Formats: sequence, structure tokens, C-alpha cells
Amino acid sequence: MNFKHGGDVEAFASQVGCSVDEVIDLSSNINFLKPEISFDFNSLDISAYPTYDILYNTIGELYNIESSEMELFNGGSSAIFSLFRLFSTTTVNIYSPAYLEYKKAATRLNYNIELINRFTELHKEVSEGSLVVFVNPTTPEGSFYDIEKLMDSWMKKNCTILIDESFLDFTNHKSSREYLKHYDKLYILKSMTKFYSSAGIRLGVVVSNSENIKQLKACEPLWKISQFDSHYIQHALKDENFSKISKAVNITNKEYLKQIIKNFKYTQHIIDSDANFILVQLKTIDAPTFQEFLKPYKIMVRDCSNFDFLDESFVRIAVKSQKDLEILEKSLQKIVR
Repeated sequence: MNFKHGGDVEAFASQVGCSVDEVIDLSSNINFLKPEISFDFNSLDISAYPTYDILYNTIGELYNIESSEMELFNGGSSAIFSLFRLFSTTTVNIYSPAYLEYKKAATRLNYNIELINRFTELHKEVSEGSLVVFVNPTTPEGSFYDIEKLMDSWMKKNCTILIDESFLDFTNHKSSREYLKHYDKLYILKSMTKFYSSAGIRLGVVVSNSENIKQLKACEPLWKISQFDSHYIQHALKDENFSKISKAVNITNKEYLKQIIKNFKYTQHIIDSDANFILVQLKTIDAPTFQEFLKPYKIMVRDCSNFDFLDESFVRIAVKSQKDLEILEKSLQKIVR
């Protein structure tokens, strides 16, 4: 089973015979903008075991949650596997296409997997007491769903609910946190990786009620986050202007990217996105062919054929800098000629 992700820049660079710095990675959905960090990491004392009180308080202020309502993980993927080990359910409903680590975790941990096609059967009934996984905004197309009716139906079925909000920071949409007040089987996953451009700094956050978090912590090791991870996020969140600027620039560049792709003669359809990437359906060529077209220009895009309910006509293209998108535009013009 293929759980491959985008963003393997080193392998791509080796394949095309260039340095990593020359690659334009449009396959990775990591924010191309970075917060300003004014901290000397050489001054960090790594001889002592890390403590997390300041980190908990910093993240709590960002998302308006109490420290007792969250647990920190070495990235979102690590959180997914821990949650799937914790849950006592045997069946998981994954609204798909979805981040492939959910299917991978469910497969490895012997869940009965029910894939629900979001495009055609969004309101399909789920079984009583099952686990529900919904990524919102979605991947790979970046759509935000109003899930109020779905939440009502899941709660009536007494489901354990896991909402992945890793791309929500790119939007102005509301979190599902309000449901924590009156439903005790809800878990929300936040990944700091995407918006804060820190794939190399591993920090995922699970939010739930304090009793659920207490049970989750009891199954976890004492130290999972390094001093470097902790201090990077703490200081990244001190950049008060980053969120506003990042959202605005990503929206502007996304419109430019959409126009570039609309003008490309092999484009059949672009799905509207609330996140920092777009899903494109190609015509007359497939994703591997498109990738081959772009190799001479050292540009990577994501073949989405290993996502459930998608095929080789779909590619995901991430929003990046104006300069990178201009290179993409010129490259596509050359390809057409």
C-alpha cells in the first residue's frame, strides 16, 4: 500500500542532478513564509531535561484553551498513531481523500476501515460507536466544510470524533472547539508544522477535555518535545504580525497560482481551496507525465493518485513565493510551446 507523501526534495534533486537549493518544491504544503525568530539557539541549555509549562501556556493563548485540555506530540503523525492506540473502537470511518497517515495508522493497528467519499457520499450513515476522522480544511484539495449537521449525526451515533484542523490557521473559519463543551468524545488535532513552516520542528497538539487528555498522557512518555522544538515554537508565536501577513500573502499568491494553472492547456478543473494549495485535474496527460514535463525546470508537484477516490489525472500544487510561481508560469508556457 502506497502511503508516500510529497516534499522529498533530496531524492528529487538527486534524480534530476541538481542541488537541493535549486529545487522549487510545489509538492509540499508547508507555508513558504516563515515567522521572524529573534533567539540565539546557541545559548540554549540542553544539559537539563526540557520542561513545557511556557510552551503549553503559549499555545493555550494562541488557541484559547487550557493547558489541561491539550497534549503535545513529536508532530501530527505521531499524535495520530498515539490516538489510534488509545481509542477502544474497532471501526474507523475516514472521510476521504484524506491525509494518508490516518489510513496507515488504521491499517497498522488492525482497524476495520470504512472509507467515505466526501465528494459523493458525504452524509453516509456511520455505525454506532465507531471512530470518525474528518480533516477540515481537507487535503489534498483544501476545502473547508461546515460540519454542523455531520457533528450532530456523529454525536447521535455516540461516535469518537477526531477533527484534523492542521490547515485551519490559513483561514478565518471557526474551530470545532466549541463542541468540546458538550461532547466528551471529541478530539481535535493541530499541527504547528504547516502554518508555521516548521516541518523540521516536530510539534503536534491534541485538544480534548481534561479527562481525555489525562488518559492520553498516561500512555505517553515524559519527554517527547526537544528544547529546540519548544523554543522555536515559543519564539515563532512572538511574531505578532506573522499570522495576518501570512494569510494575506498566501491568498494573493494562491489567486496568481490559480490563474497560471487556468491558462495551462492541460488543465481540466481546479477545485476551490481554503488552504495553501490547490488540487488540479489534468486532461489528456496524467500526473506522472506532468511531473516529467517539469523536471527540466527543477519543479516538483504532488501526484495525488495514491489518495483514495483520486486517480492519475490529479495533482496538488502548493502556494509558494511570487518568484517561484513566476518560474512555474514561464516553464508551463515553454512546455506548451
